[in-house]
Amino acid sequence: MGKAGNVCMLLGTALVLAALSLFLWNQREAVEAGRAAEAVLPRLVENMEAARTKPTTPDATLPDPYDPEMTVVEIDGYGYVGVLTIPALELELPVMSEWDAARLKIAPCRYSGSTKTRDLVIAGHNYTTHHFGTLYELEEGDKVIFTDMDGVVTHYQVVALDILQPTAVEEMTAGAYDLTLFTCTYDSGSRLTVRCEQTEAGS
Repeated sequence: MGKAGNVCMLLGTALVLAALSLFLWNQREAVEAGRAAEAVLPRLVENMEAARTKPTTPDATLPDPYDPEMTVVEIDGYGYVGVLTIPALELELPVMSEWDAARLKIAPCRYSGSTKTRDLVIAGHNYTTHHFGTLYELEEGDKVIFTDMDGVVTHYQVVALDILQPTAVEEMTAGAYDLTLFTCTYDSGSRLTVRCEQTEAGS
């Protein structure tokens, strides 16, 4: 084998090792993300149960049904607005009140909107085994449930799956659907988008 062949072999080996390192890094990050979400979930559920069972007194402050803002509960320095449940994927995930790169590594985040104004948009990472990594498996008719921090449960069903470009922000947040979930495609070039409509409980 000539000098050029040796160089090509070395470059090929380096590329394989780099790809393997990236894969292992992503897997480690996915596991950590899953653990972070699982650690928060019981505390959120505890807050929800307390909100549901809180006795009503004449001077109690009740959630205003006309206030579009969602109740935010802070845990470990981060705000949360509720829990997202997707039975078909066996997912139950905390949802943060606002989004950025650091927060998305812990849990899915509210991107915009509210359950009260029926235009909630939730973003999540596409970790292979955690968060929104299996979102592509959803089908029309699948159920999605969101429980807010006041203990109010809202039921949805999937009505469409779309692929949008990263620049299609207006289309993503236009409010044409009651609930939108989205994540990156595996090549990170587009956004897998799940559109949902609100339904009655049990329907």
